[in-house]
Amino acid sequence: MRHVNWRAFDLNLLVVFDGLMQERSVTRAGRRLGMSQPALSHALNRLRYLLKDQLFIRTPKGMAPTPRAEQLALPLRKALADMERALEPEAFVPAEASRRFSIAVNNYAAIVLAAPLVSAVFAAAPHLQLDLRPSGTLDVLELLDSGDLDIAIGTFDDVGERFATAKVLEDEFVAVMRRTHPTGHRPLSTAAFGALRHAAISSSGDDTGFIDRSLATHGTKRQIELRLPYLSAGSVLAKSDFVATLSRRVATALVRGAALELCELPLRSPSVRTSLLWHRRFDAYPAHRWLRDLIVSVSGGL
Repeated sequence: MRHVNWRAFDLNLLVVFDGLMQERSVTRAGRRLGMSQPALSHALNRLRYLLKDQLFIRTPKGMAPTPRAEQLALPLRKALADMERALEPEAFVPAEASRRFSIAVNNYAAIVLAAPLVSAVFAAAPHLQLDLRPSGTLDVLELLDSGDLDIAIGTFDDVGERFATAKVLEDEFVAVMRRTHPTGHRPLSTAAFGALRHAAISSSGDDTGFIDRSLATHGTKRQIELRLPYLSAGSVLAKSDFVATLSRRVATALVRGAALELCELPLRSPSVRTSLLWHRRFDAYPAHRWLRDLIVSVSGGL
């Protein structure tokens, strides 16, 4: 078996490998790394020679990693993240910083927090790169472990001692219906609320199972007749008699500029808690601490 001569190994090749692993495209990886396509292809050929593996195979859907590449991906991503932290200056100066932050957001955070957070980040640090990633399809804990994610924003339970959390938002539920709804927006009894035509917003990030449990204790229930994504909820609710139950901040964003109104529930609403999640090894890291503090500050103004 031929061993790699690590003393002669160009560490820039690991950056190329990581870029290809994340982008699955020579063109996109080159754009991300500031390399021409021929230069990146040359670097990939050097990697293939040194590691004695094809690493990435061209397919109709992009560059597919080989099993060897999959095996290397997480350890190398973690090693690169550790090197980046080790080489970064002790002090973090937002106005001069040019690093990239990767944040996983659940649907609630994407709707409520993303816009003000993006504005605040680039107002303070115009040279940063910010990658907001939907957390629904991610293994958030694994990506935080590997260093591929800096922070996650969402609802978390039993994450383990190696992670830290901090509450940033708390919310409650309200109903949303059109302004000309037949109820006339009178205070509703529990039975009357249960009898309404209910819609469930599938991508709002809200769990409204508490409604069914509460209605059951009052001897009634609701029938969800419609399920639809958040993007189409405003127009559908404005032109129908459906009512949807959403967290207050999500509902407020939905009714803005639409012929919709918020209505208080006749049921006791549980609290909706949104938190930051990060790996404890970043606790004292200046850049990371700055980002966490900024998110907490932005959230406090909502």
